[in-house]
Amino acid sequence: MNAPQKPENLNAPHTNAAWHQRRLDATPRGVGVMGDFFIDRAKNAEFWDIEGRRFIDFAGGIAVLNTGHVHPKVQAAIAAQLQRFTHSCYQVVPYAEYVALAERINAIVPIEGKVKTAFFSTGAEAIENAVKIARSSTGRSGVIAFGGAFHGRSMFSVALTGKVQPYKAGFGPFPPEIYHVPFPCHCSSLADTQKAMEQVFKCDIEPSRVAAIVFEPVQGEGGFNPIQPAAVKWLRELCDQHGILLIADEVQTGFARTGKMFAMEHYGVSPDLMTMAKSMAGGTTLSAVSGKAAIMDGPAPGGLGGTYAGNPLAIAASHAVLDVMAEEKLPERAQVLGERLVKHLNAAKAKYPRMGDVRGLGAMVANEFVNAAGEPDADTTKKVQAAALKRGLLLLTCGVYGNVIRYLFPLTIEDSVFAEALGVLDAAMAETLA
Repeated sequence: MNAPQKPENLNAPHTNAAWHQRRLDATPRGVGVMGDFFIDRAKNAEFWDIEGRRFIDFAGGIAVLNTGHVHPKVQAAIAAQLQRFTHSCYQVVPYAEYVALAERINAIVPIEGKVKTAFFSTGAEAIENAVKIARSSTGRSGVIAFGGAFHGRSMFSVALTGKVQPYKAGFGPFPPEIYHVPFPCHCSSLADTQKAMEQVFKCDIEPSRVAAIVFEPVQGEGGFNPIQPAAVKWLRELCDQHGILLIADEVQTGFARTGKMFAMEHYGVSPDLMTMAKSMAGGTTLSAVSGKAAIMDGPAPGGLGGTYAGNPLAIAASHAVLDVMAEEKLPERAQVLGERLVKHLNAAKAKYPRMGDVRGLGAMVANEFVNAAGEPDADTTKKVQAAALKRGLLLLTCGVYGNVIRYLFPLTIEDSVFAEALGVLDAAMAETLA
């Protein structure tokens, strides 16, 4: 056995190129990495790589940093907790902060009646536990999800995901009794969804064996597609008719991104269960399932949990995030910034025929790129992304066809930095589209 090696190297002179090669040598290719540069430090909506280059962050760790990089109040909360204890396993030795955070979440989620909350570590964990809770509570096994959905990378959550590349390719077979129907958004009608759902009930599984229908109020990885309001009402009625539980996946939409604390507030419909993660804990690992108390109490003691679930440092960070959301009025801030961005993108769309649909809810905004025939154009999307990155603006793509740029800036971003980023975006589009 080889002796453990000292990390020689972290303090030695190094470059992005050197670390990039070391990454290729030390880590598997399945962990895809977009950038060939390495972060050194960050503040709010900016970060600097190990060679000192500055970037404006419109990715936010994939929607994790609604309160920005290293928010002082989040940093202070983690530091204070670090002085007390870092772990006990809540299921072995509980701590009051977990219970207090559950109470705070219960009070703000848009779920009718008495609510209970359990904490986990990742969005995929939250989804899998929501399904476990639904199955335990209903005694049923079937689950229905939507095309274009993204629910995580673990085996059951990736089975729910409605996008093959790169998430499902080569990993099957998947768990049984999962069914997909078209997602009712700007690109698919509610009538198409209703017809497909009827087909599932006729040909695949009877409604009385379906435990839950899972949906994102705004699809994230699928292309930032807001669900049609009429579809949410219809799903609620369908679930009530057949005793099916409605699960809203708010992993990406939650915590002020859409201009409300939770996207379901836009629709006026109460789900039975909700999942959340990403921006709820300022970059630390925390997720949650909230739901109607009787449903949440379906699993027996020991049926839920996890060694690291509800980690004390992440719980402390989440308390601080909720404080920041209220004190800095981040839902309202999201609405203002989102409207500003949509206006800016629509002005660009008037100039560039290859810009397609501009859409969003609050600050969950995206735009498409299309070719001369109006078809999805992933190549142009990548070129715009690369041109922006060359100028120091980090953007992410998404969508089933890879032709969507999504904008996930921190909601705490300074107005001057936001304006600078839009200027960089203009320059990248002019280089690519003109």
